[in-house]
Order: sequence, then C-alpha cells, then structure tokens
Amino acid sequence: MRVLAPQHADSLATAPAPAAEGHGEAFNFAHLLDHVKDAHEIELPWIGHVELPHIPPVTVAGVTIDLSPTKHVVFLLLAAIVLAVWAVTAARSYRKNIVPRGMTNVLEAMVLFIRDEVALPNMGPAGLRYVPYLLTTFFFILVMNLLGLIPYGATSTGNIAVTAGLAVIAFIMIQVAAIRAQGLAQYLAHLTGGVHPVLWPIMVPIEVLGLFTKPFALCIRLFANMTGGHIVILSLLGLVFLFRSFAVGVGSVLFSVGISLLELLVAFIQAYVFTMLTSLFMGLGIEAGHVSEHQETGEHAH
Repeated sequence: MRVLAPQHADSLATAPAPAAEGHGEAFNFAHLLDHVKDAHEIELPWIGHVELPHIPPVTVAGVTIDLSPTKHVVFLLLAAIVLAVWAVTAARSYRKNIVPRGMTNVLEAMVLFIRDEVALPNMGPAGLRYVPYLLTTFFFILVMNLLGLIPYGATSTGNIAVTAGLAVIAFIMIQVAAIRAQGLAQYLAHLTGGVHPVLWPIMVPIEVLGLFTKPFALCIRLFANMTGGHIVILSLLGLVFLFRSFAVGVGSVLFSVGISLLELLVAFIQAYVFTMLTSLFMGLGIEAGHVSEHQETGEHAH
C-alpha cells in the first residue's frame, strides 16, 4: 500500500477521473448507489429527475428538523395509498356478497395466513385483538418492499429511519400486550427477574435493556436485508462497467436477474419475519400473564 503525501492526495481528489482508452469518459460508480440512497428528487420515466418540494426546516428545542419530503417518503406514502385502495376494494366486494377473485382472493388468503399461522400460534386466542395491527404491519412492509423492485421505484424499508419507526410501533405494541395480560404491577415486577432485592440494581437494567434489544433487532434485520439485496445487484452490474467485457456483461446480467427474482421472495419473507417476530414477542408477554394467573389460582386452591 502506498501512502500519498497530503499535496498529492489533494491533487488526486480534485483531478478528474481518467478516461478509459477507446471508451470515452470513465464511468462514475457512485451513480449505481443512487437507487438505494435517499434523495430530495425522484426519477420518472420519460421525464427524468423531478425535484421534490422544499419545506423550510423547523427548530424545536435547539434541534433543527427538515420536513422536506424525500424519495423514500414519497414511496412510503405511495405504499400506504396502494394498501388503502387494495383494502377498500376488497371490503366493498365483500359488502356486495361477491365471491372474492383476483387480488381480493390473494388478500383473503394472506389475512387467513397471518391470523391462523402467525397470530394464534404465537399469542393464542388473546392475540385475536392484535390481528389488525399485525395485518397492517405485514401488508405495509410487503408493499414497500415490492415498490422497490419496480423500475424507477425505491425501497422505503431500505431506509433505517423507516424501519426504526416500524420498530418503535412494535415496541409499543409489545409492551401494551404484556401490560394488558399481566397488569401493570406484575409487568413491573417482571423487570426484577424474580431475584432477591439485593440483585435488583443488576437485574433491572438487564431486563430493561432486553426490552429494547427486540425492536432494535427488528429494525436492523429489515433494513439490512432489504438494502443488501440491492447492493448485490448493483455490484454485479458494476462489473459490466469495470471489465467492459461481453462475457462478463452477460454473466452479470444473468446473475442480476436471478438475484432480482430472489429479492421478490425476500420481500415476502422479510414482511413475514417482521410480523412473526413481533407476534412472538407479544406472545411472550401474554403468556407470562397467563402463567402468573395460573400460579395465583393454584395458591388460592391450596
């Protein structure tokens, strides 16, 4: 490895990229990352780049917040609109007593799957009240994932701020389910781990930290998986510009198509995994409440 003197490093940083012989200007590989990066503009077919409206930043308690919409925000709102239209259309077809067909039939199958294979096995009959939340989470993540696979689209779940928002909501629902099942007193007592009060200064911070590790894992898992697939595809396509070879180009394109098909599967898997783990964490809190009820019943019996 060669270490450059400061003046040489500055000259190389400001110098234009060398042109490849016989191929014109060198390709800027940074452009490949535009698909996964957030931006204040979106690209539309036959129109090109369109600048999104700018909203003056707001300062709250010394913190400046930029409320200007970005590409990921646009596709997040688009996912919400698509999901709302899909759900309303399905609801109207049932109101008219029409046999479900097409996308309505697909929606019904997914709803039954989340209810019967995710909510009930992990949370039991008490989890039926949380099925609407689980369905909203599953379909919202799924639509956002799929929008990133269409041309000119963007994957909002590839933005850690979006996955963090979903994880915060999941954290709230996990605690709400536990408090409803256990009661506030039993919920707070659970943070002590059932050990001697002398060990509470050690156990309570560990238990509290454990409450946050679950949603943190949900956040990072969804973000990393949805970003990683796009990075792999961009890396394969980048080989075409790097080697400028027909054989490499054909191989890169074929592998990219294969990874794209795999990404379609990953879009469903990640929506399912996020929903399933959320229901599992909620079920742990509900089950702890049922165990405490059985213990109290047994004590009264004796």
